[in-house]
Amino acid sequence: MKNFDNSFLNNNIKIIAGVDEAGRGPLAGPVVSAAVIFDENVFIEGVNDSKKLSEKEREELFPEIINKAAAYSVAAVSHFQIDQINILQASLKSMLIAVKRLSTKPDLILIDGNKTFKYSVPTIPIVKGDSKSFSIAAASIIAKVARDRIMKRLDKHFPQYLWAKNKGYPTKEHINLILQFGSCPLHRKTFLKKIIPENYSPELNFNK
Repeated sequence: MKNFDNSFLNNNIKIIAGVDEAGRGPLAGPVVSAAVIFDENVFIEGVNDSKKLSEKEREELFPEIINKAAAYSVAAVSHFQIDQINILQASLKSMLIAVKRLSTKPDLILIDGNKTFKYSVPTIPIVKGDSKSFSIAAASIIAKVARDRIMKRLDKHFPQYLWAKNKGYPTKEHINLILQFGSCPLHRKTFLKKIIPENYSPELNFNK
């Protein structure tokens, strides 16, 4: 994975940023992206696509990635904006914000997936990049851990949906809880159209 990143280095490209997001599929909460830059010789054993790691493994790697990164940043786009501009555009927006927040400007940006965003330096989309690129994989871990922590905090405000457990993803249990309690203000309304029938009882008022 490290060799994959280093293969892009040349006289014009000295600094590479890997970018990835977490939270495209959930029914609630934000989409979160991370951008990471490493020095050429930095390697961390165990870094891989965050989906291939356990929550415990991600939490253990998280501080090591942060400590060894030359620069890193995190950005989130809310459920409200996801409903406004769709999840693809929200994901790209969060990745762009994360890149702009880096304390060091990269010469090249490697992005997980087949889509990219416009920026002042070249960007390359890498399909399954979190399994190929060291920096993208590290970014996937930071984004996933950061988003999971957000959902755990939000769980305290809406404990009936068990977000600390399901992180807002469309598990059978989460869907059944939405049908039981109705949606809440942090659910992605555009994601619920196929789950909640049109004639279903109205959204519960959580502001009482």
